[in-house]
Amino acid sequence: MDIPAVFGDMVLVSRVRQLQEAGMAALDAIREAAETRLRPVLMTALVAALGFVPMAFNTGLGAEVQRPLATVVIGGMVTSTAATLVLLPVLYAVFGRRNASRSIE
Repeated sequence: MDIPAVFGDMVLVSRVRQLQEAGMAALDAIREAAETRLRPVLMTALVAALGFVPMAFNTGLGAEVQRPLATVVIGGMVTSTAATLVLLPVLYAVFGRRNASRSIE
């Protein structure tokens, strides 16, 4: 698990919880958090992925090991960022409703 993806997830979920505690409805809080935390999540992932670009284009000594590793890390950053921005809000909406209905009963 890469650290920037975890930070992005924490930033998004903590904002949703803050908005819900302030009295906002769950779906509105999820939508608002996704919109307001889009730039911080993207910038965190972009900085981490761009750090591996020189390694991905390396042709010097050890490049046969570094290039595939950098490619995998960059791909993982793109995938995890997409999951944070698309999949996480959907899952939070689905499981948040389930947990809310259980706490009412």
